[in-house]
Amino acid sequence: MAEPLSLRIDIPPVEPGRAIALYARETPGHAQRVAATVQRLREAAAAHAGRIVLATSLGAEDMVLTDLIARHGLPIAVATLDTGRLHPETRALIDRLQAHYGVAVEVFRPDPAAVDAFEREHGVDAMYRSRELRHACCALRKLAPLERLLAGREAWITGLRREQSAARADVPLQARDAQGRLKLNPLADWSWADVWHHIARHGVPYNPLHDAFMPSIGCAPCTRPIAVGEDFRAGRWWWEHDDTRECGLHVERHPLPTPPGSHHPSPV
Repeated sequence: MAEPLSLRIDIPPVEPGRAIALYARETPGHAQRVAATVQRLREAAAAHAGRIVLATSLGAEDMVLTDLIARHGLPIAVATLDTGRLHPETRALIDRLQAHYGVAVEVFRPDPAAVDAFEREHGVDAMYRSRELRHACCALRKLAPLERLLAGREAWITGLRREQSAARADVPLQARDAQGRLKLNPLADWSWADVWHHIARHGVPYNPLHDAFMPSIGCAPCTRPIAVGEDFRAGRWWWEHDDTRECGLHVERHPLPTPPGSHHPSPV
């Protein structure tokens, strides 16, 4: 089968610190949101001792969560997915954060035999040919490894925020996933400015591709820089021409009540 040409992805020069200069702002209530997030993490770590994990995408939000976990010495495992198609900058960040925080990152990868069979049948860049093949690629490279990452866990943590996209506008602070595990989204009420203010203030390591106008970073062939005014996730699977930019890792779940005393002001 002849493989179609990959879509050309032009990444502008990385200007170190550009993301901080563009986005970092201290907004009203920031300190309270940080304190509330730490408290959520602390309570979850105690309630699910030894069975809770941060499933980090290595994006800016997850780097903030990694920083909070490490900074406060919280007993929460940190794990990520290496899909086999990540940008070199993303893979390098794993080593950087381990060195910076002294934490071990668990890395889960897709089954090599399954990847090889898929690519032989459909081609290396099959995701460009149809939505069905793109979803199949995501399932192979992300969903299957995620299930192994979550095996034996009672709770997992993500960096989902309501501001990220229309599809995530109702992200709850906590929910149950399809297997009944607790899924925590402790940054749900944070703004993009909050995320970058924390990164700037605490010297949190981050993916340099954020400095190249890539706020949401996935696999290399499926991520492009965004233009001014575009949605945060407009650079993900952009050729599909719709407003839903998801791979299946995060789908609709049943929200849980916010714990007593955990009501916090919305970000500005």
